[in-house]
Amino acid sequence: MEHSVSGRSPHESRPFSPPQEHSIKVLELISTIWDTELHIAGLRLLNNLPLPDYVHPQLRRVMPALMEIMQSDYILSQIQAAHLLSYLAQKNDLLYDILNCQVHPNFLNLFQSSEPGSLLFEVLVFAERLSEGRNATHYRAVKWHYNEQSLHEALFGDESRLADRLLSLVIHPEEEVQIQACKVIVSLQCPQDLGSRPSACRSTHSYFKSGK
Repeated sequence: MEHSVSGRSPHESRPFSPPQEHSIKVLELISTIWDTELHIAGLRLLNNLPLPDYVHPQLRRVMPALMEIMQSDYILSQIQAAHLLSYLAQKNDLLYDILNCQVHPNFLNLFQSSEPGSLLFEVLVFAERLSEGRNATHYRAVKWHYNEQSLHEALFGDESRLADRLLSLVIHPEEEVQIQACKVIVSLQCPQDLGSRPSACRSTHSYFKSGK
């Protein structure tokens, strides 16, 4: 039953709260309370609410929590977190914050063929968005510094084994996973305007070209 702290009847009209106000409250909840059902419901709501630019500071603060949820053991909350992060990865002012988020040493386990296809698809979309974002001209124009345990290093660092995982997913039994894995591979290839700086992507390019 709904209770009114002010003593006002729950059936009385209330001031309208804009969606972004709700999004800030939900972000606070999912980042401070570790409850799977709350994460699933909250993230599903956030994935259906507008997130205007002035909510970005709050999003930046809860980014580590979103990354932790995506690495949890609960498939439904992982899927919702990956979906939200894929959307946020397209925001220029949030991309670095996402890429520099600290992740677990076994982060690439999310790309194992044994994971559910629905989760693999969302994680692969996330990887594609990140790859496209970091290859954008305006992003490459800045010399970014990432911590050693960052998402960037896990996915795109010199020691990353992402290429191995992607190649194994190309033969995944689910077609949408196969297709999305191929899209990530394509996104990892050298942007054409890097012709004057071939060393910037030689390792990834040659890896896939040689069929290792």
